[in-house]
Amino acid sequence: MSVVKNVALSRPPQAGPLPVHEQVYQDLRARLLFGEMAPGQAVTIKGLTEALNAGITPVREAIRRLISDGALVFKDNRRVSVPSLSHADLDQLVFVRKSVECELARRAAGRISRGVLERLRQIDGALDEAISRGDVPAYLALNHRFHQTLYDQAGAPILAELASRLWLRFGPSLRVVCGRFGTENLPDRHKDLLAALERGDEAAVVTAMAQDIEQGMEQMAAVLDRSG
Repeated sequence: MSVVKNVALSRPPQAGPLPVHEQVYQDLRARLLFGEMAPGQAVTIKGLTEALNAGITPVREAIRRLISDGALVFKDNRRVSVPSLSHADLDQLVFVRKSVECELARRAAGRISRGVLERLRQIDGALDEAISRGDVPAYLALNHRFHQTLYDQAGAPILAELASRLWLRFGPSLRVVCGRFGTENLPDRHKDLLAALERGDEAAVVTAMAQDIEQGMEQMAAVLDRSG
């Protein structure tokens, strides 16, 4: 089994099977987070019940929760769709992501263990393999796993929840960026982050995280410019 499958694409172990409504929510959430649903795409209960092989009630509940998360939007014509980001949206995302995620990284730097550092190195190595193969789905999953693993060390569940919701908002657009630029040109300041974490240099950790966020958002802005 490949490193990618071992490290990133398997879900963390659960104490037991999730309720059906939670399974449907998590499945739909992952589809949005990893760009399987495109910006502007219409979402219908009928289409999702077929795609997810699920009942109407858990699908309706998942849609309701994801609207609350900001991952789906309710249009004036009473239709639900995947949000399309504007330049104004990106400006706000950059500001909030840097505020929240840089602070998560700073806090994690003071708490991280050798074992977690090694886990982050393994994820980053698998990420490099995905980039070299041009494997966009693996890149998206591994990039998310790297950040989530780091943020989990911060001991700041409120900030981590905010970060999780922010990622839902730009996940579909990040997939578009991958399609336009290819994996070789995607942002990755993880080596700088790992080096700063190894040294325990909180300021350098914050700088590397800010640069990682800025580069990703700049590429999204470039895609918007080309589409405009």
